[in-house]
Amino acid sequence: MNGFFITGTDTEIGKTAITAGLTAKLQQAGHRVAPIKSLAAGVEADGLNEDVTRLLQAQTLGLTADEICPLVLRTPCAPHIAARIDGRPIEREPLLAAIRATAAKADIALVEGVGGFRVPLIPGWDTADLAADLQLPVILVVGLRLGCISHALLTAEAIRARGLTLAGWVANTVDPAMPHLTDNLDALQAGLQAPCLGHVPRLSDPSAAAVAAHLSIPQ
Repeated sequence: MNGFFITGTDTEIGKTAITAGLTAKLQQAGHRVAPIKSLAAGVEADGLNEDVTRLLQAQTLGLTADEICPLVLRTPCAPHIAARIDGRPIEREPLLAAIRATAAKADIALVEGVGGFRVPLIPGWDTADLAADLQLPVILVVGLRLGCISHALLTAEAIRARGLTLAGWVANTVDPAMPHLTDNLDALQAGLQAPCLGHVPRLSDPSAAAVAAHLSIPQ
């Protein structure tokens, strides 16, 4: 399985936007890319999940929504809670098998986690365990806002503690009025000790192509 696991410093910090942008960037370089949302919680009025729709629109392989996200829970909350409310258990081996099946259709798979790096899924198995099971190098999306340095450094520490490689990180602007931005970026670069793959500003149109313009290709 060739690709990257995309995680973040928190929820709602732009993991899916960055995953879509990396998909577009890699496709521009001639790669066949499978963006995969490992699981999602919350659906719109049309019954679709917003993140899954964004990844569906970014890819050019002709993947279906079910291939991109093998498990969509209806209730918009932490997945282990949503699974209980919806009456749809999260099953480790079937979920891993579905992710690997979609990844096999591409040269590069971009597997996006849910929330931060350690989100409970079932007793004894969380999203960090999911990343470890897949054995993919990790790209960390850092949501730029107050507190992001500690969140990022702790996440990087947890990634490496699982024996995984931090392949790079992306600075994504959550708070456009964040003070001392340059100082924060310098501290992140020094502390994370991994390549910065881009700094994405607050975009009025955060399409995959627009995000891709601010990213570099991970190695």
